[in-house]
Amino acid sequence: MLVNKAYKFRIFPNKKQIELINKTIGCPRFVFNFFLGKQKDKDALPTGISAKKWYKTVNSQQITGRANV
Repeated sequence: MLVNKAYKFRIFPNKKQIELINKTIGCPRFVFNFFLGKQKDKDALPTGISAKKWYKTVNSQQITGRANV
């Protein structure tokens, strides 16, 4: 029988530690959000093309995300 155990910890950092924690977490979050925005811009429909016209030019396999393997 598998028993799952969990431990909870609570920390009480001082001001210097809080600043270090925020820097440590903030930098990767900024990089993730930056590249997520770039990816969303790349995946958006091209400007000046209506969705109906765009769907006619794209293969249906690409729209549904299926590939013949």
